[in-house]
Amino acid sequence: MGWELGVAGLAAGTLIAVVTAPVGVSGAVFLLPLQLSVFAVPNPAVTPTNLLYNVVAGPGALLRYRRDGALTGPLVRRLVLGTLPGVVIGAVIRVFALPGPRVFRLLVAALMLPLGLWLITRTLHPTPREIRRPEPHPRTVTTLALAVGVVGGIYGIGGGSILGPILVGRGVPIANVAPAALASTFATSLVGASTHALLTLAHSGSIAPDWFLGVACGLGGLIGGYLGARLQPHLPETVVRLLLGTLAAALGALYAVNALR
Repeated sequence: MGWELGVAGLAAGTLIAVVTAPVGVSGAVFLLPLQLSVFAVPNPAVTPTNLLYNVVAGPGALLRYRRDGALTGPLVRRLVLGTLPGVVIGAVIRVFALPGPRVFRLLVAALMLPLGLWLITRTLHPTPREIRRPEPHPRTVTTLALAVGVVGGIYGIGGGSILGPILVGRGVPIANVAPAALASTFATSLVGASTHALLTLAHSGSIAPDWFLGVACGLGGLIGGYLGARLQPHLPETVVRLLLGTLAAALGALYAVNALR
C-alpha cells in the first residue's frame, strides 16, 4: 500500500507540474485538494506536506535561473527576507488556531477561487502592454512579502504563487518576478516545513509532514516541471492560463460547497 501511495503521489506531482510549470505557478496550490480528498492526509499535516513538495520540486527551476544570473537581484533578497519570518508565523497560526478541516477547506476555497477567476479575467482581458504602473517601493515589497509569507505558512503554498501575480500587476517585470517568486517559495517552504516538524515537540496532533508522500509528489514535480518547461514554447499561453484558471476556480468552488454543507 505504501508503494501504491508513492506511485500515486509521483504521478500527481508530475501531472500538476506539467500543467503549472509553463505559466510559472507553483503546483503546490493544486496539490492541497488531492491531499485532503484522495490521499487522506490528516489536518493540519497537509500544510507541511505541501511545503515539503515545494522543497523537493523547486530546485530544478532555481538552478536554471541561477545559471542565467537571475537570482542576484534585490527583489530576490526582499521577498526572501520578508516571507521567511512570515511563514513561521503562519505555521504557528495553522497548528494552534486553524486545525479544523471545515475552516481549512474554506480557506483553501478563499484562495483558489479568486486565483482562478483572476487568471481567467486577465487572460480574456489582458492589460495593454503600453500601460505600465510604477513599481512599488522596496519597503512596500518587504511588507507585502511578510503578509504573503504568513498566508503561505497557513496554506502551505510557500507564498510565491500569491506574490507573483500581485507584483506583476503592480508593474514589476515578469522576468524579475518569476525567479524571485520561485526563490521565495523555495526558501519559505524549507523554513515552513522545518517549523512544522519542530512544532511536533509541543503539539500532539498530526502536524509533521507526510515525508513519504511529500517526497514522492516532489519528485514528480521535478519531472513534471522539466517536461512543462520543454512543452512551454509549443503551447499557446492563452490555453494554458485558461486551463489553470478554470481548474483553480472549479476546485475552490467545490471546497466551498463541501465546507458549507
